[in-house]
Amino acid sequence: MARPIARVLTLLELLQSGGIRTVGELADRLGVDERTVRRYVDHLLDLDVPVESVRGRYGGYRLGPGYRMPPLMLNDDEALAVLLGLVAGRRAGLTTAAGAGAGAGAGAGTASEAAAGETAAAKIRRVLPERLRARLDTVLGSLALTGPGGEEAAVPDTTILLALADAVSHHRPVALRYTTAGGRRGERTLRPYGLVAHAGRWYVTGAAEPSGEDRTFRLDRIADVRALPGAFEPPADVDPAARVLTGLATAPYRYEVVLRIAGTTEQIRTRLPASVAVVTAPPTPPTPASGPDDPAHWPRVELHVERLDWLPGVLASLDLPFAIERPDELRALVTALSDRLHHSAHRPPPGVT
Repeated sequence: MARPIARVLTLLELLQSGGIRTVGELADRLGVDERTVRRYVDHLLDLDVPVESVRGRYGGYRLGPGYRMPPLMLNDDEALAVLLGLVAGRRAGLTTAAGAGAGAGAGAGTASEAAAGETAAAKIRRVLPERLRARLDTVLGSLALTGPGGEEAAVPDTTILLALADAVSHHRPVALRYTTAGGRRGERTLRPYGLVAHAGRWYVTGAAEPSGEDRTFRLDRIADVRALPGAFEPPADVDPAARVLTGLATAPYRYEVVLRIAGTTEQIRTRLPASVAVVTAPPTPPTPASGPDDPAHWPRVELHVERLDWLPGVLASLDLPFAIERPDELRALVTALSDRLHHSAHRPPPGVT
């Protein structure tokens, strides 16, 4: 594409983002002088693009209201962000306002919204270059989502994400350069099994070479990815999302907490999700001799935490019998919460003596 044409299209993209753009701002963004900007605007007008001139101190150029740009102009980062947003919304059960409460019924609204997401993704894919479409399909095919994103998202570098997705898809080992949570830099060879998006962060999980130990890395801490020769065969039953959640729940923190809770896994998970606790079913059901009140037959719950002060309230909110195996400090905190609740329950209301 000739450079003037490329700049005219870039000008159109800048105006499409909305608002009034001054001539000076456009000249800086395009790397040309203000006279050339005006000539590019004339090119757009010749193409029947309604560019309006706004006079005054804060004047400049803007697109006429209601104009829709015919070609879809997305760079790699933008296309990836749009498609991932559509996929994440669909998998997380997010819906749009359109169709909700319109009298067609919840089922019809959900179906129409799901169809809208599918058709939007299909339209975007159709207008993408083949090179980019293939790479984005690789990312979507290797991605696992654990649920809605967190409040603070750590956006991965597109180059890193695409390189890892390609390695996952083709079962190729990679060399990583990364920074640990403590700020140390390191290198590692990894056989990547999958990409996982959890709580606003991206992870790659796999087996480290040559030890074969399970390893998980946050993508925003990876500085470089280099594909290595050869290929590997991933385990048939590998579940990348489960590996990441278990890794988060068993990360080395100050306290190792082991509980027995008299409830189902689903009940326990309402307050202690898979990224926080590992729940193990009891090895044997209760017997007539032991009875259902024997903690040995309750699910085992293991947590690794830096602080204990939040746990008593969580355990109380479960409203299920529990037993503390360790640490002893947690017993003291639960007792203190119990005493505060007992005191509050028996405190007379205002005006009563």
